[in-house]
Amino acid sequence: MYQQHFGLEQLPFTLTPNTKFFFGLTPHVEALQVLQTAIENGEGFIKVTGEVGTGKTLICRKLLNELPDNYQCAYVPNPYLTPEELRWALATELGLALEDKLNQQQLTVLIQNRLLELNTQGLKVILVLDEAQALPNESLETLRLFTNLETESTKLIQVVLFGQPELDNRLQDRKLRQLKQRITFSYSLRPLLWDEIQAYIDYRLGIAGYQGESLFSDKDIQLVSKAARGIPRLVNVIANKALLLCFAEGGKKVLTKHCKAAIVDTEDADQIHIKDQNIGWLTVLFIIGASLVMLLVIDVDWLLKLRESI
Repeated sequence: MYQQHFGLEQLPFTLTPNTKFFFGLTPHVEALQVLQTAIENGEGFIKVTGEVGTGKTLICRKLLNELPDNYQCAYVPNPYLTPEELRWALATELGLALEDKLNQQQLTVLIQNRLLELNTQGLKVILVLDEAQALPNESLETLRLFTNLETESTKLIQVVLFGQPELDNRLQDRKLRQLKQRITFSYSLRPLLWDEIQAYIDYRLGIAGYQGESLFSDKDIQLVSKAARGIPRLVNVIANKALLLCFAEGGKKVLTKHCKAAIVDTEDADQIHIKDQNIGWLTVLFIIGASLVMLLVIDVDWLLKLRESI
């Protein structure tokens, strides 16, 4: 809606993890370095955890996009799977053509043979699981058994786990102590600092095509940072709404009132620093106003075209 108003080629603050918008912030770069080092060393289990919205899926996609050609990746984005379903998912990702009548022992043998085949071809196999905190304990144990598959010199498969902090809590269970000991590399994503958020916002706007002075003041960036608790996803939500409110007023620079209204309108944002809690109504009014403006523009264009045709 506001793209043309700010001279943008695309929306800068969408929630879809897009590696085009990947910015080399310290925690994200460090996480990638840990992953790449661990993968090069051929370790069995690697773990990256972080709060909801801190960029785990984006880092995951960045990792997958940058894997060398001698790696074959099996990616499971939704691992709320039983051990049987997890084996089927891995087999499918490895390119196996399966029959419905296979039992679990037969399926495991096929997976092992496929891993050996890929190994002889010089390919290293990586199983990447996003949202790994959703894996049942039995499935986590199945993953551990997968990493038992090895030749005399190397593992046949490496496992990368991306998950929320609940995954760390679950690994404290004594029943999972064998798996925990297999995790040789791990990284915990921290929230962003306010100056990192400032660079993050400016970078995304630049990638989206914006040219000009910063749309957000330092003071407002700090306000957004506190409200978002340093979480990139919440920053995206608040920044997007603030731009929308600025556009609705016809402004060219985001103001504090726009940020405050956006924060109040964002359910998971920390609103402790917002004094006027009724400011959220501005969001509704501005959006209605923007919609009316858009309708008027459309009607004027339609009338002009009609006049020309007559």
